[in-house]
Amino acid sequence: MPYNNKNMNGFNLAFIRFLLRWIVCSLGLWIAVGLIGSDKISYGAHISSAIEAGFILAIVNILIKPLVVILSLPAILLSLGLFMILVNGLMVFLVSKLYTPLHVTNFFVAILAGLIIGLVNYLVTAIIEER
Repeated sequence: MPYNNKNMNGFNLAFIRFLLRWIVCSLGLWIAVGLIGSDKISYGAHISSAIEAGFILAIVNILIKPLVVILSLPAILLSLGLFMILVNGLMVFLVSKLYTPLHVTNFFVAILAGLIIGLVNYLVTAIIEER
């Protein structure tokens, strides 16, 4: 049976969106560790730690990020949206403080990881919306 938005209720659609966000966050963290280097950002010895960190990042992005975006709206508008890179980095840094297996050496590394996760999110969203 093909995927159809009309057959789904609001809860199921929100749950699928959360699962997608969780997968994208986990994938983005995994790619960020590969690109930046495990000496600067790491999630421990097991891939399950990346999946758990992705889950926490997805929760933080749902609950805390909108509040931070609203509070930093003047900076976002003045920078023409570039301040969102710092907001994404702040979310990654916050998750590294909440979930100790995710280790980020400094805020600059968190900004790079947030940028990579944002690019992965953009690519996955573009692929899904194209279908």
